[in-house]
Amino acid sequence: MKRILYFHGFASSPVGRKVSALKTRLEPDFEIVAPDLNIPSFRKLDFDAIVRLASWEAKRLDPAVIVGSSLGALAALEVSRRGAPAPLLLIAPALGLGKRWIEKLPPGDPLFFFHHAEGKELPIHRRFFEQLANLEADREPPARPVVVVMGARDESVPLEHVHGVWQNWEKSGRLAPGSHFLEIADGDHGLVEHVGTIAREIVGLASEVSAP
Repeated sequence: MKRILYFHGFASSPVGRKVSALKTRLEPDFEIVAPDLNIPSFRKLDFDAIVRLASWEAKRLDPAVIVGSSLGALAALEVSRRGAPAPLLLIAPALGLGKRWIEKLPPGDPLFFFHHAEGKELPIHRRFFEQLANLEADREPPARPVVVVMGARDESVPLEHVHGVWQNWEKSGRLAPGSHFLEIADGDHGLVEHVGTIAREIVGLASEVSAP
């Protein structure tokens, strides 16, 4: 059984609708492992701690594919940059945003965001967004094959930002063979209605790695 390592998005959890739907489609041929990235807690969320946990899981599991959704895509890219050999599938990735994280925030500390797993607004410290504003995980393309799946109607991550990063990766000439950008015309940020497409991309990446 091949393992898929799945990193969930901001204000989500390992039991979100998308990862649950993927498990229904891919198990038992694939085991999907989705660690809880709300560490040390949502209120005190720390991106460095997220990357440490994500890197440890990648070493422990040796997954066939690493999947990152939204914020989880940034963790996936950082894990890849640190040497994880698995190909990447980035779903609605929060690429090319940089300081936009800070510029769009209201004043104050803590801030309040709706947590989808908890079903209510929860506080989170401002420092987490300051960490994100300084990230450069998406500056260079990953060394491994990468597939980006993006909805044209994404209400959270602008398509033009993500496509702009992808174009820069293409211009660098360093995208690994098999990498491609998949735009879903009627897709939103969650892309839950397009889990079948996402599952096929995961199987395709896993098959390429297994091919002699």
